[in-house]
Amino acid sequence: MKRVGLVALLVAAAVAGVAAWILTSQPEWYQRVRYPLRYEAIVKTHARNYDLPPALLAAVIYSESKFDASARSQAGAVGLMQLLPDTAQGIAVRTGGNGFVPSDLLDPEINVRYGSWYLRHLLDRYDDDVPTALAAYHAGQGNVDAWRRRGVGIQFPETRTYVKRVLDAEKVYADAYGDELSGA
Repeated sequence: MKRVGLVALLVAAAVAGVAAWILTSQPEWYQRVRYPLRYEAIVKTHARNYDLPPALLAAVIYSESKFDASARSQAGAVGLMQLLPDTAQGIAVRTGGNGFVPSDLLDPEINVRYGSWYLRHLLDRYDDDVPTALAAYHAGQGNVDAWRRRGVGIQFPETRTYVKRVLDAEKVYADAYGDELSGA
C-alpha cells in the first residue's frame, strides 16, 4: 500500500512539475491554446487599412471578447471589439456608412472595421501613445482627457488592469502568431 501511495505522489509531483514548466516557459503551442486567433483575415486587413500593429488589434479583440462575435456587455457593448451602438453610429457617419443598425455590430467584419477605425482615431489623438489610447478605448476619451488635464495617470484600477492585459496579450500574439499576422 505504501508503494502505491509513493507512486501516486511521484506522478502528482511530475504532473505539477510539467504544469509549472508550461506556465513559466509558455511554449508557443500553449500560447496558441490560451490566446486563440480567429478572424485572422479580418484582423490582418483592418490592421493594414488603419496602420495598426496586427498583434495589438488581435490583443484588443481577445481582451474585449475572447473572439466571440456575439459577445455583449452589461454596459451594452457588442461584438468582437465591444463597441457601444452610439459609438459605432458615430464611426459609421464619419466613415461614410449609411443605414447603420446596432445589429451590424454582430458582423465580425463591420465590428472590427469600426473598432480599428476607433483605435486608430485614439492613437492619432494621443500621439501614438498606446497605453493612453487603450485607456481611452476602455474608460472613454472624456475620462482620459480629464486625467491628462490634472496631470495624473489612469485613475480607474480596472482600466489600468485592462491596459496591462492588452499589452501583455499583444506580446503573446506577436510571439505566437507573428508570421501569420504579418502575412509572411
